[in-house]
Amino acid sequence: MNDDGLRCGCAGATVWFTGLPGSGKTAVARALAGTLRARRHRVELLDGDARHATLPTGPTRDDPGRHAERTGLAAEVLARNGFLTLVSATAPGADSRAVVRRRHEATGTPYVEIHLDAPQSVCAKRRSAQEEAGPAAGPTAADAAYEPPAEPDLRLATHRMSVAESAAAVYALLADKGVVRSRCDETSDRRLLDPGPGSDPHAGQGTWNL
Repeated sequence: MNDDGLRCGCAGATVWFTGLPGSGKTAVARALAGTLRARRHRVELLDGDARHATLPTGPTRDDPGRHAERTGLAAEVLARNGFLTLVSATAPGADSRAVVRRRHEATGTPYVEIHLDAPQSVCAKRRSAQEEAGPAAGPTAADAAYEPPAEPDLRLATHRMSVAESAAAVYALLADKGVVRSRCDETSDRRLLDPGPGSDPHAGQGTWNL
């Protein structure tokens, strides 16, 4: 972690990306992180899912609820200390996500929940595309156990939006909530709206990581 990126004076917050495996949580979080860093925010990425895990493994990984709460604790500590903490984690249980939200509320730490709402069939195709060989991916245990949030701060239909469009929508929400300041360096606006080489500007299929 490096303090050199903090220049705009904005406070920390946790942005939690939840959704089925393959809905695009990691891709959107990484895209948003790039824009926030361009605006000189301190940013930390916590990926709670197995493929891209950035948290230590341990016994809680076999208990999705406890693992989500552990990830939420780490995120809250980082956010409370001035980091914009982007969490990409399925966290299938609504109860465990509620525990994370209450922890943030108890310390007055901003918490934003983003639901990446893509059909299971689309998510399965994306997971299959990440594999070099093998049969098409079927439903996972997380698919079966997943409880979509009833009232997220933002719901994104990521099967109809590109990564850049999704990240831009999240950034707009953060600006509207006052988590980030719109007066910061405007050069990152172009980064948000430019999906980059190899992307599909309509469906975003070429840029989706899991």
